[in-house]
Amino acid sequence: MTITLNHTIVPTRDKVAAARFFADIFGLNFNEQSDHFAPVRLNETLTLLFDEDTSFDSHHYAFHVSDAEFDAIFGRIKKAGLAYGSAPWSVDDGKLNDWNGGRGVYFKDPNGHLLELMTVPQ
Repeated sequence: MTITLNHTIVPTRDKVAAARFFADIFGLNFNEQSDHFAPVRLNETLTLLFDEDTSFDSHHYAFHVSDAEFDAIFGRIKKAGLAYGSAPWSVDDGKLNDWNGGRGVYFKDPNGHLLELMTVPQ
């Protein structure tokens, strides 16, 4: 049996603004909200469903990307003036990591969620 994650709910203060931020940084499409959620489709099998809540903990979302995708997304992170870092405990050191022989970076979204990019999966 193959198990594939289909979707996950991302808690936010403003679901449309959060979905738009994520889509812009990752170079994805966002076509506004549908029914209850503000969905952003990452690929053919995974969608992030942004939802509103008044209280939530910070979550960690890690994404394996190609070198070209890393370069494009990292360029948008820098252009947006977002703080970034080499590890979850140093998200603002302005450095990348080279774990597992690839490149990685961490940054936070406006809701405090920790986003990670890596070119080599862990």
